[in-house]
Parts: sequence; structure tokens; C-alpha cells
Amino acid sequence: MDHPACDCGSGLSAARCCAYVPEAEGTRPPDDPALAGEAQAAAQALRGGDRAGAERMSLAVLERTPHQPEALAVLAEIRLGQGGNAAAAALLERLAAVEPANFWPVNKLALLELGRGNVEAAERHARQGVRLAPANPQAHNLMGMAMTEAHRPALGEYHCRRALELAGRRIPLVLANLATCLKNQGKVEEARALYREADALAPDNRQTLLAWAQLEEADRRLDEADALLDRLERLGPPSPAMLLVRAAILGRRKRADAAVALLDRAERTRPLRPAERLERGRQLDRLGRYDEAWADFEAGKRQMREAAGGGYRREDAAGMAAELRAFFTRERLDLLPRAGLRTDVPQPVFILGFPRSGTTLLEQTLTASPLVAAGDELTLVHEIAAAAPRLLASPWDYPGALTELWMGDRREALDTLRDHYLQRVRQLGVLREGARLFTDKMPLNETHLGLIGLMFPGAPLLHLIRHPLDIMVSAMSNAFTHGAHCGSALETAAEHLVLSAELVAHYRTAMDLNYRTVRYEDMIDDQKATVRGVFDFVGLPFDPAVLNHEANPRYARTASYAQVTEKLYDRSRYRYRHYRRQLEPALPILAPLIERLGYTIDA
Repeated sequence: MDHPACDCGSGLSAARCCAYVPEAEGTRPPDDPALAGEAQAAAQALRGGDRAGAERMSLAVLERTPHQPEALAVLAEIRLGQGGNAAAAALLERLAAVEPANFWPVNKLALLELGRGNVEAAERHARQGVRLAPANPQAHNLMGMAMTEAHRPALGEYHCRRALELAGRRIPLVLANLATCLKNQGKVEEARALYREADALAPDNRQTLLAWAQLEEADRRLDEADALLDRLERLGPPSPAMLLVRAAILGRRKRADAAVALLDRAERTRPLRPAERLERGRQLDRLGRYDEAWADFEAGKRQMREAAGGGYRREDAAGMAAELRAFFTRERLDLLPRAGLRTDVPQPVFILGFPRSGTTLLEQTLTASPLVAAGDELTLVHEIAAAAPRLLASPWDYPGALTELWMGDRREALDTLRDHYLQRVRQLGVLREGARLFTDKMPLNETHLGLIGLMFPGAPLLHLIRHPLDIMVSAMSNAFTHGAHCGSALETAAEHLVLSAELVAHYRTAMDLNYRTVRYEDMIDDQKATVRGVFDFVGLPFDPAVLNHEANPRYARTASYAQVTEKLYDRSRYRYRHYRRQLEPALPILAPLIERLGYTIDA
């Protein structure tokens, strides 16, 4: 009787593919030597160009022995060549489990997951590749690529440099990836030199030219970016990524109409991708075509949800918030120790706030001072929360793991967590000569405000407040995954904004914090007084030069990079008025918060 084929497209029956449950250790029957011979014949057929024969033989072997490694490798290679990524991933995952010391499947998996945009899985496989082959340049290059996509450029830089060192030669693609890592750390001149070198070694490589054009656009060298895109277009039809850069350049030249026309032309030949829809929506917004802009925002978000297979992880977010509220109470916190102050290293300033609330503007202003280094979106607080059970040797998950601090041999464990954070900051290359402070503006760090207050009890906490409906408009017009993917829809972004605001209110009641709110609207209406107050709060002298934040040469590595290179403007203040009708579904969710924060809703 025929068995149904597996949905992944491997060609195997479901029972011998994704529904297959491996035998327990020690209970698997011995492999049939004849099957090994058939698998070798399949591999030989593939090497000889008989893909159909190789496919037929490998399928026959795997239907009888689903864990035969050579047959798995043959079928995986065939599916990769056919673009059957889901099938290839399933086969490679099983091969990696069968032969855990085999570098080939984890190398292929890392590349595959990078291509699919699954950064978390790509990093897992890339790390395993380095463990298995620490002297292999390809392993380090893949780790560098994964870290680039994971927005951890300092670590990416290390592995790219290690790949070049092990290879003993200048490899153009590795040079280009190293350049991207440097660009994402704000080392623009070094990055530009490496792009030039990569281009000289391998002229007209599309990947290099695109990344170089993206750097020039970000660094405001629009003519140079245009020239690189012109070279790219001479090599073939423009890719979606090229169109995005071209549209961004047109927008920065105040030619939103041309940017919209460019994307309209692309849509006549193929469906626009989510990022293209959001970009067109932003350009339509500049033109005052608000209904069309919102339609693009919603369509882009819908496409993102469909591609990711879901949206807001509501239960996860609510469950974590409930656990944090239950643990961080005044009674319990009074019994917990605090970490001491390190005076030998620069200290953090935590810039808190919902994505798109104005945190990048504040960071760009602070780091215009030579006394403040830019940390950007450091994931360290979230990493420490996840690692707390291991770091504290606790049988409980976070936040319950913090009860170990009551033990006599754990009384100074918060110093360990603090030092772990500061060491990672140093490793990431955040610190600079002469800086007394550095910024950490990871969005929604306020989720772990209790942990921050224990590790850095005196650290300045600057919480950006902005009209919630303006945040919603900006959240809908940009892509972000922070907050359990809350930004995938209007209502869920509103839910998570309320959830995070309530959690902050709880922390402020439960513990003493060095906390100050900064209103986005105040930065626009009275920039000098607001910024002076911020510098007084963090304990640094105020320099009027920081008011010219647009002159800060630092490359802001967030979606706001272009906005913060412009002089202060007020077009984003109360922008929600253009979208009053479209925002209606969020009003019941946000109305109490809007009132509590002192805002109103204009008709």
C-alpha cells in the first residue's frame, strides 16, 4: 500500500521523513551492508551526472533505512539543486543528527538558513561548524555571515578576519562581508576601503556592489551610491534590494514621487515584497497620499506575517510579564543584594522605549558628546536573563533563578552578572577612548528593568515617551521583530505597548530606580532645555554642539538612520492625525494609556 508523501517535498513517505521517530539509543537494528552499497551507487550516479538515477536509488534506500548517511547526503544535494529548501533542510538536519561530527551538513544548513532569513537557526549551525572545523576558513566565514545578519558585527568581524587569516589570501566575498561588519560598527572608512579591494579582486560582483551602495547611501554619499547602482543595473535586471536602495536615495533627495513611480513600475512585472511595500508606503506618506500609504503598510505587514508563519506571540509575552510582576515585588527586592559600582570602566546609560519612540534620536544626541560611546541595540540584558539559571547555578528559570542570591555563596553573584555584561561590551568594541558612559538602547529593555536595577542600581535610565498613536503609525511603517513580533499588526503593537508600559509602572513601584522620562515632543518643541536636562541627569557637562545631532558622523544602525542625519524636524510629531480613521481599531486598547501619559486624541 502506498504511503502519503511527506509535505516537505523530499519524495519520501511522511513516515520515513518528517514524521519519522528515530529508534532509541542502542535499539536501532544494524545497517544492511547491501543498502550501504546501494547508497554508494547513488552517490556515484550523482557524481556521474545521473541525477534521476541517484534520486531513485537514494529514495529506495531511505524508505528502508531512513538514517543511511550517504543516501541522506545524496538526496539532500539533489533537493538543494532543485531549490527544494524545506526538503533539503529536513534531510540535512537528520544527517547532522546521524553524523554529529560531519561538517558538511551543518555547513549546508547554515547557508540554507541564511538564504531563508532564519538567522537563529543559521547561527546555531554556524556555531556547530566552527566547533567541528575550527581551522576551516569556510566555517569562520559562515559564522561571520550569521553574525552580520544577527546584528552582532563585532563578532562577525572577528570570524571574517579569522577566515582570511586561515585562508592565507584575500577572498573577495569574505572581504565584502568584513566590510559590512565594519560598516555596521560605524567604521565607515575601513569598510569603504575593503569594498574597493573586494571589487578590484572580483569586479562586478553583485553582492559586493550592492553592499557598497548601501554603505554610500547610509553615509549620505548619494552620487557614489547611484553610480554603484548604475554598475549593478548594467549587469542585469535590478533586484528588490537594489530597488530599495534606489528608492531610499530618491527619498533622501526629496523625490518621493520618483521613488513611488520606481516601485510602481516594479509592481507591474511582479508582486512587491514586504520591505518594498513598506518603503513605498513611507514615500506615499511624504506625498500626503495617506490612504494609499496605509494600504501599503497593512499589505507589507500581512505579507510578513504570512512569510513568518504567524505574528505576535501573545501568550509568551503575557506569561513573561506576569512572572516578572510576581517575582519583582518590594518585599522580595528588599531582601535581594545589589551589584557594586565598577569605577574602572565606562558605565551604561540605558535608553528605554518602545521601537519607533525616538530612542535613536536621543542616542544620536548623547553620543555627539565625546564622553559618550554608542552601544546601539545591545542584546546583553536579554542574554543575561536567559543565561541566569546557568550563571547562578540555579534549578529554576529566570526570574526565579535570582533566588540564588539569598544563598551565602551567591551573595556577590550580581557582581558576576554585571562583569559578564561589561566584558561583553568590551568584546563588542563599544568603548572608545575618553568615554565615561556608553549607551544601551535595546528596544524594550524595560521588560527587564528589575534585572537592570539589580546589576546597575545607579545607572541612568532614560525612558522615551511619545504619543502612543504616533508610535503606532511608525510601527506600522517599519519592520521590527522586538516584543515577540508585536509589530506584525496594529492591534498587537498596541497591546504590547500597553503591556510594557504597565510593567514599567510596576517596576517603579517595586524598586528605587535612577529613572527619568523624556518626551519625544519636548525634544522637538524645546530641544535645548530637554537635552540639557538629560545631560544633567546622566552627570555630564552640556555642550551646545550636541544639539546638532545630524552632524554626528556615527552611522546609526537602526531603521531611523536616515532621519537622524537630518536637522530636527516636526513632521513626525502628531503624525497620527493623518491616519485617525485607520487607527480606530487600536483606540480601545490605547485610550487609558494615552490619558495616563497626559496626551489627548484629536478628532
